[in-house]
Amino acid sequence: MTDAKNVLLAGASGVLGRHITAALTRAGYTVTGLGRGADADVRADLMDRDGLLRAVDGLRVDTVVHAATALRDAPMRHRDMYATDDLRLIGTGHLMEAARELGARRVIAESMVFGYGYRDFGRHVVTEAGDAFGPAGDPTVERHVEAMRVKEQLVLGAGDIEGIALRFGLFYGAGGTEALVELLRRRKLPAVADHGRVLPWVDLADAGRAVALAVEGGLAGQAYNIVDDTPMGFGAHVKAVAEAFATPKPLNAPSWLMRAYPYVHRMVTTNMRASNARAKAELGWAPGHPDCVEGLRALARG
Repeated sequence: MTDAKNVLLAGASGVLGRHITAALTRAGYTVTGLGRGADADVRADLMDRDGLLRAVDGLRVDTVVHAATALRDAPMRHRDMYATDDLRLIGTGHLMEAARELGARRVIAESMVFGYGYRDFGRHVVTEAGDAFGPAGDPTVERHVEAMRVKEQLVLGAGDIEGIALRFGLFYGAGGTEALVELLRRRKLPAVADHGRVLPWVDLADAGRAVALAVEGGLAGQAYNIVDDTPMGFGAHVKAVAEAFATPKPLNAPSWLMRAYPYVHRMVTTNMRASNARAKAELGWAPGHPDCVEGLRALARG
């Protein structure tokens, strides 16, 4: 494996990983999947440094993509994020060692806009240059935010490897939205009141395209917000899913109802707008649909 079109993808079996694989394959790349499952091309656990280095011994790739998480279902409580936090805090360092052994030129890190903080940003539009990523001082979410900050620091500050971080909004699309549709059909998903709060979103297919573009484009050491053009509250998104897929209308619910699920409550009560101008200008990326409403309607038609 010496072809410069080879990419090692950690997290290939996940929903985002499948979209990344499809986008890279369309662009002419050969994708080697790294993971713990039996279907992985290279079987290894990012938390096991020695096992990981043994698994990649003898391989050569141009680019490594780190999209690995430990999530199997949507996180509901803070502890549901801890294993993914550990992958970001510890597993990233191990993967960077492996990237050097592989002779990789570039590493692309999956990141999230929540690294700016789970709080109310008001009408302010978050930008990569103007807003701190990974701020400390919020004990409830400190572990999650620190993990995202450290992951980016390890990749962007590598020096000998070109590092790029893609800060994704909340995902929707093929492989992700179906779970919400099923809950709505069973009348088990309420529409939480947004009270003017909005969140950045991105279609999973658009997220995959952004990774493919970052393999060759973008500036080393830079982070890019990968979000669509129109933020939307979580409750409004649920209603848009119900309308697009003609499910029963969700019941309206106050946000405090989600306090039984502390991580979800903190997420849906965040208020954030994020700019995608840098990704458009430097990566040549743009969302396939300007907002969730159009994207969900297209998904339902498909």
